[in-house]
Amino acid sequence: MALCEGAEALGLTKGLGAAEARARFPRLDLREADAAADARLLEAVADWCDRYTPLVALDAPHGLVLDISGCAHLFGGEKALMDDLLARLFAQGLRAEAAIASHPGTALALTGARSAAGRDAGRAGRHPRDGAPCPRVPEGEEVAAVSPLPVSALRLSEAEEALLARLGLLDIGALLALPRAGLARRFGSALLARLDEATGLGRRPIGPRRPAAQLIAERRFAEPISLTDDVERIAEHLAARLRDGLERRGEGGRCFELSLFRADGGVERVAVSAARPLRDERRVVALLRERIKGLGEAFDAAFGYDLVRLCVLTAEPMEEHQGDLSGEASGEADLSTLIDRLGARLGQTSVLRLSPIESHRPERAQALQVAAGLQARPEPREARRAAGPGGGRAADLASTFWLYAAPRPVRLLDPPEPVEAIAEVPEGPPMRFRWRRASHGVARVEGPERIGAEWWRADAGSTRDYYRVEDEAGRRYWLFREGLYGQEKPAWFLHGIFA
Repeated sequence: MALCEGAEALGLTKGLGAAEARARFPRLDLREADAAADARLLEAVADWCDRYTPLVALDAPHGLVLDISGCAHLFGGEKALMDDLLARLFAQGLRAEAAIASHPGTALALTGARSAAGRDAGRAGRHPRDGAPCPRVPEGEEVAAVSPLPVSALRLSEAEEALLARLGLLDIGALLALPRAGLARRFGSALLARLDEATGLGRRPIGPRRPAAQLIAERRFAEPISLTDDVERIAEHLAARLRDGLERRGEGGRCFELSLFRADGGVERVAVSAARPLRDERRVVALLRERIKGLGEAFDAAFGYDLVRLCVLTAEPMEEHQGDLSGEASGEADLSTLIDRLGARLGQTSVLRLSPIESHRPERAQALQVAAGLQARPEPREARRAAGPGGGRAADLASTFWLYAAPRPVRLLDPPEPVEAIAEVPEGPPMRFRWRRASHGVARVEGPERIGAEWWRADAGSTRDYYRVEDEAGRRYWLFREGLYGQEKPAWFLHGIFA
C-alpha cells in the first residue's frame, strides 16, 4: 500500500505481494495498513495548517488544499510561506510536496507529478527535495506548466492510465493536442474535467473543513508559552483587539474560539458561546477561563504554544445600551452572565431553560431548550414598542394574560395518570379521588378551568375541565376531567402536584 524511502531504494513498488517482498528481503518490517489512522493524521495536519490560513480543505487520501489569498504577506510572501510550511513538516518527520498556482487543479497536478518524481529520487538514493525547487505558476501560464507532466498527475484510475500508455499518450501535452470530442467519446467527460481543472479552464471548488471566522486576532511567539496565566493574558489582549473590530461593525460576538498551536504540531481549541452578543474582553476571558477549568487534564500544553489565535465564529447586531447612574447590572444581564459561565464550565447543551410554546395543552405549552439560544420575554413597554403604532393595547393584553394566567403546578406528570373520582353531580368538582391505590378526601376545590381541544392537530384529544384541589392532609393536586357528558364517557386524571 505504501513504502518508505528506504524500501523504495531497495526496488520495492506499490502493489507488490507481501510474501514476495519477504522472500527478497527477510528482515523487511511490514505493518498493517490502517486507513482510519491515515485519515486522522491528515485531519491533524489540516488542523495544524490553520496557522497559515483558515481556509484548509481535505483532498483525501493524502492531500490538502490551502487558500492563501490575502495571507501570504504575513509570512514574507508566497515562497516564504511555502518554505516555512515544508520545513516545519519535515521537522516533524512528514514527507510532503507543495505547489502554488492560481487554480487548485493546477497545484494538485503539479504536486502529483512531484510525488512521482520524489519516489524516483528515493529509489536512486537521493532526498526527494534535493535540487527540486517548489514550483509557482503565475496566472495564465497553467497550460505551459502542466503540459510536460505525465498523465498520472491527473490522478486517473489505473485502468485509464494503462489505456493511455498503450495508446502512446504519456503526458498531458499529448492529451491537449487531441480533439476534445474524440477524448470525450473514448474516455468520457471525467478526463476532460480533470484536464480543465489542471489547465485552469475549469474551477475546482474548495470546501473548507472548518467554517471561516468573521474576525481573527492572533499572536506569535519566538519562544513557546505554557502557563495558563500567560494564555489568559494573551487571550484578553486578543479579545481587546476584536472588540474594536466588532464596534466598527456594530456587532457583538456570540461564539468565540481560542486556538492554541503547540510547538510539537498539536492544536488545542477552546470554544465558548454567549447568551447575548458581547464585546467586553473581560467577559470573554472569564468564559474561556471557565471552559479551560472544565476541560481539566484534557487541556495539555505539552511543549508549549508558539501561536495563540482568538476568532469570532458567530456575530450578531448589538445595540449600545445606556445603563443607570448606579452602574449596577440589570437582572437580565446577571442571568445572561450566569448562563454563559455555566455553559462554559458544563457545556452549552447542559444548561437548559423552559421556553413557552403556542399550545393550549399544559404538557405541550413549554419545552426545554438550550438556554444560550433563547431571548428573554419582552417587558410590557418593550412589547408595546415592538407592536408599533396602534398595537399598544394588544401588547398590554398579551402581557396581562402572561402575568395573570391561572396558576400552574411546579411538577407536571407526563403522561397524566388516571384516577378514580367521585363528584356530587356529574359535571361537578370531585369530592374524593383514588390515586395510586390511596384514597384522598377533598377539603377545598377551585375550578373548573376549561381548556378546549386544539382542533387543528390530528391528536387534539377532548375538552378538559381542570380543578385545583386540596386533600384533608393539606396536599394540593391538579386534576382534570376529560370529555363532556352527553358526547363521550368522561375520565379523570391527575396532571400535576403543587408545591
